[in-house]
Amino acid sequence: MNATKVSHESTGTRAWPCVRRVRGVLVPGTLCAALLLAACDNGGGGSSDDGRSARKDTTCDGKIDGTVHLRVWFHAGPSGELRTLKAQVREFNKGQRQVRVELVTLPENRPYTDLVLSAAASGDLPDLLDFDGPNLYSYAWSGKLKPIDSCVPDGVRDDLLPSIRRQGSYAGRLWGVGTFDSGLGLCVRTSALKEAGVRLPAGPDDAWTATELTGILLELREQGYQAPLDLRLVDASPGEEWNTYGFAPAVWSAGGDLIDPRSGGTADGHVNGPESVKALTTMRSWVEEGLVDLVEDDRAFVTGRSAISWCGHWVYGEFDKAFPGDVTIVPLPDFGSGTVTGMGSWQWGIPADATDGDAAWRFLSYLLEPAQVHRMTVANGAIPATNSALKLSTKYAPGGAERLFLEQLRGGFARPRPQTPAYPTITDAFSRAFAKIMLDGAPVQSTLDAAAERIDEDLAAHDGYPTNGP
Repeated sequence: MNATKVSHESTGTRAWPCVRRVRGVLVPGTLCAALLLAACDNGGGGSSDDGRSARKDTTCDGKIDGTVHLRVWFHAGPSGELRTLKAQVREFNKGQRQVRVELVTLPENRPYTDLVLSAAASGDLPDLLDFDGPNLYSYAWSGKLKPIDSCVPDGVRDDLLPSIRRQGSYAGRLWGVGTFDSGLGLCVRTSALKEAGVRLPAGPDDAWTATELTGILLELREQGYQAPLDLRLVDASPGEEWNTYGFAPAVWSAGGDLIDPRSGGTADGHVNGPESVKALTTMRSWVEEGLVDLVEDDRAFVTGRSAISWCGHWVYGEFDKAFPGDVTIVPLPDFGSGTVTGMGSWQWGIPADATDGDAAWRFLSYLLEPAQVHRMTVANGAIPATNSALKLSTKYAPGGAERLFLEQLRGGFARPRPQTPAYPTITDAFSRAFAKIMLDGAPVQSTLDAAAERIDEDLAAHDGYPTNGP
């Protein structure tokens, strides 16, 4: 996988099962981390606090020699994203001749993460790669990414939202950067809540408590909503990332966590601690009381079955179209320690074998231009990653319909998913536990105990993932 010097012009969901290439065939493995370890014994970047501190970051030196042919991979997300990126590639190639970008079309019948891990195992990663944010830590730890501190000018770094910088950092270094971020909230039918005499929170500091939300749901049922809360459980199958992204904030809000936030050395006492158990017990009680929509589709809110939807930024446009002017976004409920929202989305990184980081950064810096960030976020409905691009959208201005998402990201109410190479195991274990509790009625404590045991087994197998790599 090299950026090849050329003289001709180039053209330009989440799942966690791992794969490995054996004689050209993809076969399943047991853990993402295990695959990465098997494929990645060459180290990588690090921080000033670990054993790699002597290794200078030479990813970018400010020079591009000749014409560079750049292979780029992009996940098959919403169709608007891919169409937009294809147009950006065409225009980038047309606007200059030094870096020729080839956007590689990947098979759509395989999960994107499978393809990345297979390419990592066979040494065939592209020159620029996008990946779901929490995967960054295992990729960086196992030596499959280059740190990009030397590529990102101070002005660009300062323009990024703090959540973007935080999501892209590991062991004191910057490894990835995204052009958009994400957010969670409760989308509510404004008219239904007013009719029920329910107050609308003014902002993150004014969120409903979990107890208050329970009372609101009971009142809405009296108003005729048989299942007033949509948790989008159609996306909550065991192993789905929605379970962790969407509902780890409830655990954090209760004062719990998925892993020890100080050392990352254990999950026991955290994912199965009393605060975490309390949060999921409360949520399970909503299901038991018949307050949660269990119809297996994603139309509870738009069809009027539910008046409140626990949702991400990507559905607001659909909701607003269904009920123009009658949808308000309010913070997720406070389970005891304040409201918390998820954050983080797809990021770009430079694989370790890329021979010309400056060429990769040339294209990435184009994607981070305000007009290009705005263009992508118009296509996918996400939150622009830069302050300069945010100025181009009225949605996030004071009083704007989606201003809450920005206030949460800037105001310290957003938390990244655990920033550890163990994340693939953490999210799979928590996601499966959540699904068993919410969909199958499994006992909360023992189910979370099993999740903690599984996570700790992975941590022990990898010596706690020391920051100087495998």
